[in-house]
Amino acid sequence: MTTHETRSPAGLILPEYGKDDQSHPALNTPEYRSSALRYPKQPLQYLPQYLTEITGPVLGQDRCGERDHDLTVQHDDEPLGERIIVSGRVLDSGGKPVPNTLVEIWQANSAGRYRHQGDRHPAPLDPNFSGTGRCMTDADGNYRFITIKPGAYPWRNHDNAWRPAHIHFSLFGQAFTQRLITQMYFPGDPLFYQDPIFNSVRDEQARERMISRFDLDTTVPEWALSYKFDIVLRGPASSVFEDEEEEDDD
Repeated sequence: MTTHETRSPAGLILPEYGKDDQSHPALNTPEYRSSALRYPKQPLQYLPQYLTEITGPVLGQDRCGERDHDLTVQHDDEPLGERIIVSGRVLDSGGKPVPNTLVEIWQANSAGRYRHQGDRHPAPLDPNFSGTGRCMTDADGNYRFITIKPGAYPWRNHDNAWRPAHIHFSLFGQAFTQRLITQMYFPGDPLFYQDPIFNSVRDEQARERMISRFDLDTTVPEWALSYKFDIVLRGPASSVFEDEEEEDDD
């Protein structure tokens, strides 16, 4: 990821980030059929990044409720499925922690179904699982969620198409221009090879950064397995992010 500079009308020199075409998915990925309906058909218009875009939003702990980080206690009873812990750090391109930033997740339930009116495939909904959570990173950039391991689900992209189990992440970073979206996968998933969304990331090392790692040290005995997933904003070791036009339940 290259960084350029642009000068605002007020004379401020502001950073401008180039696009990494080797690791980020192409806007038009024919194997991912619905991308043909979404990607821009007209030339992109340059929008300069001014002070407002690189200094906001200002987020605080009041953005999150007491139970927002724990998706297993948001209803009257516990949800069905395997309880897991997902944690990690949000870092910048220099390896420094990104503190006090909003991290949001959404996911399917253990049967592979979203609580969304557009999801009609024949799997049960769980009345005790909404599938959404949020938290703020601490001073060292750490975040932590408790949730249920999501199930795979069919999606009709091609013959016998199934999405690997995954969790969507949204991050705001330290500025509006850093608001990015990615997906976290689980190690050893047998569906990786046939998933055009996962494989739209052409760089193998970048695809590896989308896969969490099992962590026994943070696994809680007799309660929940733990997975680590660090997220890097910008830079050569950055996580892979979706374009906001592609944001949906896939």
